[in-house]
Amino acid sequence: MTPIVGIDFGTTNTVVALSDEHGTTTTARFPVGTDMREDFRSVLCFWTEDGRAGGPLRHAAGPAGIEAYVDDPLDTRLIMSMKTYLAQKSFVDTRVFGRPFTLPAMIGTFLRALAEQAGFRLEGARIVAGRPVRFAGEFADDVLGERRLRESFAAAGMPAVETALEPEAAGHRFARGLTAPATVLIGDFGGGTSDFSVLRFAPGMGVTPLGHAGIGIAGDTFDYRIVDKAISPRLGKGDVYTVMGKELPVPPEYFSAFARWHRLSMMKAPKTLREIAEVARASKHPERLRGLLTVIEEELGYRLYQSVSGVKAALSVADEALLSFRHKDLVIERMVTRTEFEAWIAEDVARIATAVDLALTDAGISAAAIDHVFLTGGTSFVPAVRRLFTHRFGAAKVTTGGEFVSVAEGLALIGRDRTR
Repeated sequence: MTPIVGIDFGTTNTVVALSDEHGTTTTARFPVGTDMREDFRSVLCFWTEDGRAGGPLRHAAGPAGIEAYVDDPLDTRLIMSMKTYLAQKSFVDTRVFGRPFTLPAMIGTFLRALAEQAGFRLEGARIVAGRPVRFAGEFADDVLGERRLRESFAAAGMPAVETALEPEAAGHRFARGLTAPATVLIGDFGGGTSDFSVLRFAPGMGVTPLGHAGIGIAGDTFDYRIVDKAISPRLGKGDVYTVMGKELPVPPEYFSAFARWHRLSMMKAPKTLREIAEVARASKHPERLRGLLTVIEEELGYRLYQSVSGVKAALSVADEALLSFRHKDLVIERMVTRTEFEAWIAEDVARIATAVDLALTDAGISAAAIDHVFLTGGTSFVPAVRRLFTHRFGAAKVTTGGEFVSVAEGLALIGRDRTR
């Protein structure tokens, strides 16, 4: 039998699943410290063998990439959230230690490393990759996004890749437990996008897509809100500095780049660092901007991200959580309550609600016609998001499960179904 492999290439994590001839799926597991995990971090870390820009270039992906970065943050380049740029026309290429990389070439490098570590034989396999209903970005070009996604797999040695919508893949996995025809709303929450599909399932007869909608808001956006509201003010956001007796606001662009932490390395240019240092000397609270410089110069973005993600997860089960980050003289500690977190993400949740409405409109049905709601992805744990669905459809209809592997397993099942 031809191996059928589903690859859920995500903004934050990637999952790989294999479907055998019986329709049983197996998910690849990857070592992370002493644990084995089913999600593989969607990151690349580059460095040069001799520390010079022109030296031989080395790289590592996933957990090994993070480990290489943490071991030597000053002499490595960490690349994250690659999927976010797939549909952005403005992103043509980037340079890593003086070498140009197109986006498909960079993602292809990541996918090759993923394939090597997945433990599945990919040669001759039928590969089905997930794609969002709407790619991330304010001016996203979905046609460009899918083309670059295919080019990325081709660059990794998988030129015949097929694609399927990620929420439909999650729906395939969920539908295996249905015993009667049903209309199902699938909500797939990734790191960069939230996608919704209305599907009609009939046991033994497959699935009929009825409507789709998507939006570039998900877990990474919620992380950004915490950074923007709880961390950036401790690093100078909202402060003023004095020039010739006149008070001026600290440039907000420092924090638009910083809060989206995967772009932090772009601020490491000497000109930018000198400018921030000059503003700090004239600032009302110079220690805050010096803290920002520390974060940029010592590449602390990943550690900050871990702290923020931990707070977000804690707020899914508790009314408040302590955000604590310490590095040398830099200390950031703040209690974050669920109430204020939900206020920070209220507009984002409202836009997610609008996307759900659009999916129903595209399907030509009302909320009452939905028999089941299946939510997958880490953001489905956020109480404000969960309430959106329980209030609209009723708690009895809402189910979650396989939050991190359902899409990959569904992609593999779709590939198996297509061979019949």
